[in-house]
Amino acid sequence: MTTETMKSPPETQNGTEQTRTAVTFQPNVDIFENAAELQLVADLPGVKGDEIDIDFDKGTLTIHAKVASREPQGGFLLREYGVGDFVRMFQVSEKIDASRITAEYQAGVLTLHLPKVQAAQAHKINVTTG
Repeated sequence: MTTETMKSPPETQNGTEQTRTAVTFQPNVDIFENAAELQLVADLPGVKGDEIDIDFDKGTLTIHAKVASREPQGGFLLREYGVGDFVRMFQVSEKIDASRITAEYQAGVLTLHLPKVQAAQAHKINVTTG
């Protein structure tokens, strides 16, 4: 994570003021699409699985992951690792079946499966002759 992705208030985004008072980071993500689903893979190093909140509401996917600060005994000699929560929001234009969204978290990587609704999936139409 580079320092240019770190944000601290009172910056504005899209003309609106942030309400978060802590430092937040945008996790790096890859998004893949196939005929049946969107798949999102996000790097969330240092996060415990039970500290990840995922919400999908009215086409907006929000990922929020809390990172606990580290305070070693004796203090730091050098501190380069930023501490703050991960927050990322996406406006999803595809029609997603929210009841079938699944998430897995392993080794600092979150994988989300966002299944498309049946009507939004591509269908092969057979032509009959007669």
